[in-house]
Amino acid sequence: MGTWTTLAVLDWTTQRFTEAGISSARLEAQLLLAHVLQCSRMQLYTGFDKPLAEAELAGYRALIKRRLAGEPVAYLLGEHEFWGLPLHVDPNVLVPRPDTETVVEVARSLRTDRSAPCTILDLCTGTGAIALALAKELPAARVIATELSPAAAAIATKNAERNALTDRVEIRVGDLFAPVAGEQFDLIVSNPPYIATAVIATLSAEVLREPRLALDGGPDGLVFYDRICAQAPAAMGPGAALVLEHGYDQAEAVAARLAATGFIDITLVHDLGKNPRVTWARRP
Repeated sequence: MGTWTTLAVLDWTTQRFTEAGISSARLEAQLLLAHVLQCSRMQLYTGFDKPLAEAELAGYRALIKRRLAGEPVAYLLGEHEFWGLPLHVDPNVLVPRPDTETVVEVARSLRTDRSAPCTILDLCTGTGAIALALAKELPAARVIATELSPAAAAIATKNAERNALTDRVEIRVGDLFAPVAGEQFDLIVSNPPYIATAVIATLSAEVLREPRLALDGGPDGLVFYDRICAQAPAAMGPGAALVLEHGYDQAEAVAARLAATGFIDITLVHDLGKNPRVTWARRP
């Protein structure tokens, strides 16, 4: 083949990605090429007959190779969007999933007066995605996010800075409630690790590139729910709400733990894919 134009390169890459079983093959081909060419996806199409320089082709080939080896596209780009917020991501953090936006929707709906001051705690914050989205949605909220991994907490802090939310979102390093001992919150949210240890080995090459700390929920995948349900009431004022993301097959187990701890109004919410994804409850 002669000259590699933008369009030819995209077509070739889309085919390779499709053959490799990458579901959004064309989109990922576009995202990676726009990254190499430092332009928008829209600009790819206004210049689709433009030949690529050798250095551009080399850079693109290197990314294609890494993607085919199972590296998540978000790590290759170094960023990912969640709830309309641009977030830095790297292999120290889990790439935020669209399903997790359900946590934000539920938490937001529980605050009927969005302009009323409130305190929010986000446990296992990772990139800071949920904490930052809630700070954006609730302009009078003060959010504290805790994260066990110092490297992940550094990314979350960077994301708070990037989205100009450092005045209302504070990232603290530590295990679950340890960094907020003695404090009380109106709303507690969490997307904790919830994959059973034995299942982790069976996950896709792509997911296995993500930090194990952010995936491993212990032998039954429910270790964090045991700990959060046991410790949350002490950090909640009367009527405060707890919102938890969980695996599609864990809703009953999570609800049982909430009930056993004395929570009321236990409610299950499905994500966009119609999977049971988020359970919330109130402290009496």
